[in-house]
Amino acid sequence: MSFVQKEQVLEKLKEVLDPALGRVGGVSLTDGKVYVTIETDPDKGAALEPMRQAVEKSLSALPGVREVHAILTAERSPPPRLTVKQGAAPAKPGGGGFGGHKISSRPVAPLVRHMIAVASGKGGVGKSTVAANLAAAFVMLGKKTGLLDADIYGASQPVMMGLREKPQTGKNDMIIPPEKDMGGGKTLKLMSMGFFVEPTAPVIWRGPMVHSAIQQLLRDVQWGDLDVLIIDLPPGTGDAQLSLAQYVLLSGAVIVSTPQDVALREAEKGLRMFEKTNVPVLGMIENMSYHVCSHCNHREDIFGHGGARAAAARLNVPFLGEVPLQPVIRRQADAGMPVTIALPDHPVSESFRNIAARLWTSLPDIKPAAVKS
Repeated sequence: MSFVQKEQVLEKLKEVLDPALGRVGGVSLTDGKVYVTIETDPDKGAALEPMRQAVEKSLSALPGVREVHAILTAERSPPPRLTVKQGAAPAKPGGGGFGGHKISSRPVAPLVRHMIAVASGKGGVGKSTVAANLAAAFVMLGKKTGLLDADIYGASQPVMMGLREKPQTGKNDMIIPPEKDMGGGKTLKLMSMGFFVEPTAPVIWRGPMVHSAIQQLLRDVQWGDLDVLIIDLPPGTGDAQLSLAQYVLLSGAVIVSTPQDVALREAEKGLRMFEKTNVPVLGMIENMSYHVCSHCNHREDIFGHGGARAAAARLNVPFLGEVPLQPVIRRQADAGMPVTIALPDHPVSESFRNIAARLWTSLPDIKPAAVKS
């Protein structure tokens, strides 16, 4: 099959794209799938949606095109640099800081060997807690590890890691991520939107701002030489997930769900999204799988049990393991030290280490060959 060429796409864009409203930020082609970013004025917002749809419709008519994804990205002129001084935080979308300027041309975390997205179909299933403890488990396994909190609206990793210091800037204005001391000379690098806003301040951004912020968190952060970067995604299948899947060659994604049917239905949607964007699904984790009473040792399946294992078998993806519902997990998260590090001999910690080990052995020996741009 003959796929469309980049020159054809650019010529078609000249016909349908009004230069007064937006300009081409980038074009990426993968086996007949076309990804186009359109740089726009963030103040115009939803008014530009018809133009985006027109671009997708026009490009879909080209011979050899299988799918088209057009994304609006926000830019202001002149573009301000990201500010990470003490107390810095954007007052509004595009008002400085994340999300309000053109993305740099830096490569995406070039020295990171593997990037793993941790996702869920719905909120409340403990995805961020799982991501934090998975990252800690990789540290325990001797891997150089980083944790990216890509949940722009609900950043929680600074609290769970007990870090509130503001990141500093280094050479070439690269952001230096704070590091969590994990004991034994081991550290975990962490970056989160939570470092740039006040703890109670909401982030009220439209999709283009989220798209821009996630790219910055990857491109403009000095991640350095890492074996694995765990990326904690927000729940659902929205802007953050799509931005990451389209612009980063992930080693794979992990889906977190509780055993109950309502969570599993949404988890399957998340899994299907990664499949459609050609991201390998490394497996499913059943969180809050069961509860064992600390007084009488009675086990109770509060949300059911085994649903994620059954779903993984039905969807033909690995089942990575189950994590019980235990108060110690919550206590350690609130205390700013994951249970996997604080209580390494606890059965919960063993569960996370086993899951991390299964993930590591399932990864390819080398990182993906290129980064989408």
